[in-house]
Amino acid sequence: MTDINDILKIKTNNIGPSKGKILISEPFLSDYYFKRSVVLLAEHNDDGTFGLILNKPVNVPFNEAIKGFPQFKARVFLGGPVKTDSLFFIHTLGNLIDESLEIMPGLFWGGDIETVKELISINRVTTDQIKFFAGYSGWVSKQLEGELTRNSWVVSNIKPEQVMLSDPDTLWNNTLKWMGGDYAYWTSFPHDPAMN
Repeated sequence: MTDINDILKIKTNNIGPSKGKILISEPFLSDYYFKRSVVLLAEHNDDGTFGLILNKPVNVPFNEAIKGFPQFKARVFLGGPVKTDSLFFIHTLGNLIDESLEIMPGLFWGGDIETVKELISINRVTTDQIKFFAGYSGWVSKQLEGELTRNSWVVSNIKPEQVMLSDPDTLWNNTLKWMGGDYAYWTSFPHDPAMN
């Protein structure tokens, strides 16, 4: 029988953190923000790491949560514990939004917010093309590497369509299933390890 500690320590994919990768929390990480989370890394360099949690939607309508925007049916996600009073966004609109930064081919973050508002008002953007986040996830230089050493996260690849179109309620489970192997065991672990 496989020991639970061995399952949590598996590192068979040998993928390191970098822009465009995702972090998947280990099943017993109990942090309020990061419990069973999938974090898209929008930036990772010697200065630190910037990411957005993809699977923590806020249960408040878009135009109630975000003031000053045209009517839009998008969901708002909790991007992380840093600057939760600030708005961040990722999108597939590329050059339509000035000052966007490419995360991976076909996926971008940030850009001119007034352009976003204009595109929404003229119905040139859909909820499949843009996601909004309150706050972000940040790590100072070498902090994330320390957490990876402690097996708090596993790093994996993701495609733009998985980022934009996946159901947030099943993203953590499905990501582990896509990875296969021993990672699939993580999906059957209880939320509370004291419960069995």
